[in-house]
Amino acid sequence: MSIRPVLDTRKARPTLEGAGVHLHRAFGFADPSECDPFLLFDDFRGEKPSDYLAGFPWHPHRGIETITYVLAGSVEHGDSLGNSGSLGAGDVQWMTAGSGILHQEMPTGNAKGQMHGFQLWANLPSDLKMTAPRYQDVKSGEIPEVIDDDGTRLRVVVGEFWGKRGPVDGIAADPLYLDISLPPGVKKRFRIDTYRSTFAYVFEGAAAFADASRPEGVLLEKEVMGQEVNIRDLSGNRTLVRFGTGDEIVVQAGEEGARFLLIAGAPIQEPVAWHGPIVMNTKEELQTAFRELRNGTFIKPQH
Repeated sequence: MSIRPVLDTRKARPTLEGAGVHLHRAFGFADPSECDPFLLFDDFRGEKPSDYLAGFPWHPHRGIETITYVLAGSVEHGDSLGNSGSLGAGDVQWMTAGSGILHQEMPTGNAKGQMHGFQLWANLPSDLKMTAPRYQDVKSGEIPEVIDDDGTRLRVVVGEFWGKRGPVDGIAADPLYLDISLPPGVKKRFRIDTYRSTFAYVFEGAAAFADASRPEGVLLEKEVMGQEVNIRDLSGNRTLVRFGTGDEIVVQAGEEGARFLLIAGAPIQEPVAWHGPIVMNTKEELQTAFRELRNGTFIKPQH
């Protein structure tokens, strides 16, 4: 077995999105090959309504799929095809924009005013860029969870792992999307297909991810009292860890335990022409999309 090397680690950066939602972006709008087939990953969480209530009003998408996973509060959504619904704590939505869709996502806090969720963008290959749009909404109770003997809890949001298959299917990137909770001090190995682009995102506690060249761990960052300080082997809240190729990921939780997402997908390795919410293969296709937005032909008839 070969341990995947840690290519880099970084803190998600604060940014404003939508109509004024405060969130942290781990990657996006930079090098689209970096996490191919994934283009963007946002962590949106807030302790007060002013952080998120402005939401993400009506906006277009084409050429991608978006995955929304809610941990606290809820997200009301609607689209140009007439779909509408609400995502609650633990729910997931996979939206295939395909040929084009207009939709909105409006967050609401829980009883304490807290909101927390993630959104991941996955690219579509050229032969599926103009496929028919669709939604898959999955309730929390439909997502399989495994509890190992050492107390590790693992939710299989998408894909197959430890003998369980997530309920979302038919996804172009054929991804693996796991929500993993480790008890304090537990060390764990996770087998991942060697050639899938893979990253982890730590959002609770802290963990050390072993590196192929330094199997005991790597120097990562942890946020302490608002200050960035180096702590040996620990990756803390809002840290992205990006891996190279290998058979497995080795991780050990810190003294408070750790919770992180582990996400992998097959690279598409195609040209990317990207502007805002639309991702195509060529500049000409991008220009066509925005021209159709202007003249009202963006939404295609569904057969």
